[in-house]
Amino acid sequence: MDSSSWPAPGAGHQEVQRLAGEQAALHRVATLVARAAAPEDIFAAVAEELAQVSGANIAVVLRYETDSAATVVGCSSRGGVLARVGTRLTVSGEGIAIAVLRTGRPMRAARFAGPPGSVADSLRSMGMRAAIGSPVIVGGRLWGVVINATTEPEGLRLEDEHRISAFAELVGTAIASAQAHVELRAIAEEQAALRRVAMLAAAGTAPVTVFAAVAEEVGRVLPEADFAMVARYDADGGVEVVGGWSRAGGYRLLGRRLVLGGRNVSTAVFETGRAARADYPATGDDAVSAAAREIGMRSSAGAPIRVESRLWGVMIAASVRENALPSGTEQRLAAFTELIATTIANAQARQELSTIAEEQAALRRVATLVALGEPPRVIFEAVAREVGRLLPADFTLIGRYEEGLATGVAGWSSSGEPVPVREQVTLGGRSVTAAVLETGRTARVDSYEGASGGAADYARDQGIRSSVGAPINVEGRLWGVMVAASMSRQPLPSDTEERLAGFTELVATAIANADTQAELTASRARIVATADETRRRIERDLHDGAQQRLVNLGLQLRSVQADMPPELGKLRANLDRVVAGLTNALDELREYARGIHPAILTEGGLEAALRALARRSPVPVTLDVRTRERLPERLEVTAYYVISEALANAAKHAEASAVQIGIEQAGEVIRLRISDDGTGGADPVHGSGLVGLKDRVAAVGGTLNVQSRPGEGTTLLAELPVSEF
Repeated sequence: MDSSSWPAPGAGHQEVQRLAGEQAALHRVATLVARAAAPEDIFAAVAEELAQVSGANIAVVLRYETDSAATVVGCSSRGGVLARVGTRLTVSGEGIAIAVLRTGRPMRAARFAGPPGSVADSLRSMGMRAAIGSPVIVGGRLWGVVINATTEPEGLRLEDEHRISAFAELVGTAIASAQAHVELRAIAEEQAALRRVAMLAAAGTAPVTVFAAVAEEVGRVLPEADFAMVARYDADGGVEVVGGWSRAGGYRLLGRRLVLGGRNVSTAVFETGRAARADYPATGDDAVSAAAREIGMRSSAGAPIRVESRLWGVMIAASVRENALPSGTEQRLAAFTELIATTIANAQARQELSTIAEEQAALRRVATLVALGEPPRVIFEAVAREVGRLLPADFTLIGRYEEGLATGVAGWSSSGEPVPVREQVTLGGRSVTAAVLETGRTARVDSYEGASGGAADYARDQGIRSSVGAPINVEGRLWGVMVAASMSRQPLPSDTEERLAGFTELVATAIANADTQAELTASRARIVATADETRRRIERDLHDGAQQRLVNLGLQLRSVQADMPPELGKLRANLDRVVAGLTNALDELREYARGIHPAILTEGGLEAALRALARRSPVPVTLDVRTRERLPERLEVTAYYVISEALANAAKHAEASAVQIGIEQAGEVIRLRISDDGTGGADPVHGSGLVGLKDRVAAVGGTLNVQSRPGEGTTLLAELPVSEF
């Protein structure tokens, strides 16, 4: 045997030592894996042990990312450092990292060429000339690579591939075990977080509270996230942050509204309706990117929030670290977005029910005013106020159309400042008042910029940005318009026109009722005026005709009586009886004339007529008159007959022993009070006299109230408006 083929002295011992050292290294790493040590400790140990047993210049563990990049998770080297743990390197060009990534198998490489920042370029710059890489497989998926590299072209042997593969298997086992623990813990934490949020949603908690809770819970269950936020999209292409959380505490963007645009997650989700991520710092000039730079955001992921199949907003998690957020972050966010959507839908349902209840209550209040026959002015003001409180409006206005003009009749403002009404604006140009007049239908203007016409000028003067108008039709005729207006950039809701319609119907009913009431009052007034004029004419006819003739007849009889001879004494006595009867008839006729329409009322006024009435009353009367001057004739006649009828009732029916009469003027109102101490129990429904008095008072626009409890006497309270005359 050729002695040259014999093993060198001590070679077997060295091989045994090498295998023993390798087994010890594997055992130490396996022990860490079995103890469920932190993955970063295992990665560091693998790199260190592998470098020791292989004699390579560099041992490194890389994790492949989803964007053709790899992150250094463990590294050990002799002389120089490839990159610190956590560094991201691109996987491109030629070299061991890209070869393993492409094939998924153990590979060798003797050439390293790639762009700056790549794995290949980093190995080349350190003088590496050969490398062996073994894939790390976790759950059947390529997770990363373990690399040994040397400056010697022939410095790596065949057995090194088996050695590296053994360590790669340990890395895979460690990762799988760690991931299992982490995933279990993450699932438990995530389920607990979801349960807490779900309880808030089920309890009907205010959406703003749920948004804040969701942002915080997301931040807690994603340890890689430094920020979490809930943002709502608006119709103007903007996004508003409505809930936020920061690992450092506080959140500067909460409540901020940003215009969408540029290359960022918020804009991408809005444009596509799908989840999105950005693993790079924002660099655009748009508002969203500027806000991202403001908080130092380097990577982010977002999931859409859909409410009843409509894109409502976005849930975002973001990081300020160099490492990108883990893959699958978007999917983990999706579970929270479903709870947000449920919360919003529930809140909207509650809001809709509350809105319906509030709207029905407002309509009922206005309908009650209409049923009570309140004046249109009172109803207009009530409607303007109720509509303003129901809608997100800053102004409401009710206007009446009059020959190409619109005149305000009532208004309301959220500030409490009075709204200028009774102003007339010319119609024309672009405004809701002009559009409603032209079409007879509802109309809206979402911006008055550049709009022309008097109504548009008025809107701009008031700071109004948008408005909605609904027609007021009275008995088939366009009477006016009801307008709700807003100073906000956000247009009024799409259901504003429909919600206004219920109130315009009530306004129309009130106007129609008022017209009918006005016609009835005018008719009553005409009837009463005609009756009063007839009374005056009868009184004049009796005074100037029958009374005068009876007086002449009496004088003629007295003359005849004076010329009779004494012997006709019996005839003289008969004539005395005739003259006496004629005098009594004349007195009765004068009393009738006085009751029909006393001349003293016309000549001396109300107070003089009442004092004469009190003197003739069989029941003692106390009279207190406090009027400053003569009242309008119709008002004096009405007051006289109300008091006259009350005195007659007290004498005939009430068995009263005293009557008190008071008259006073308070501003533009005359108040009458007639009280007796009689039996009471007067019924204004069945008493024709009281019904007649009510009609007479209503004919002049006044009111009459009767208080008459049995045994407590009767009091009549009347108010007569002076302003009506």
